Amino acid sequence: MASRWSGASGGGENRLVSLPLSRIRVIMKSSPEVSSINPDAIFLTAKATELFVQYLATYAYKHGKGNEHKTLTYTHLSQAVQNSDTFQFLADIVPKKILASKYLKMLQKENEGKEIKEEEEEETEESEAEEAS
Repeated sequence: MASRWSGASGGGENRLVSLPLSRIRVIMKSSPEVSSINPDAIFLTAKATELFVQYLATYAYKHGKGNEHKTLTYTHLSQAVQNSDTFQFLADIVPKKILASKYLKMLQKENEGKEIKEEEEEETEESEAEEAS
């Protein structure tokens, strides 16, 4: 039945879903809790995924800044995710794009902060040990 929905006969224009159902089946079966999957569930998952991606792209395009070129870029998607409560669950998956140099500076500051905290903890432990003596 799923082959009828995906247009496996070769007529790509009559397909009801664009995503390959076999890939979705593989992804769903990768979960250890899943033993068998109903073909209808695979089809519905594919259709829901397509509709979600379409909604995200439309939202990002409509609410994106600088759409004078009529293109949708990663920056538009990341802005939509950052600015919309609906897409907040994607914040880790579609982060704001930053330059590698800025990221390296952030990592360096973070590491320096950890080193300072470790030194303070060592000093605190030493002073507590001296007070106990």
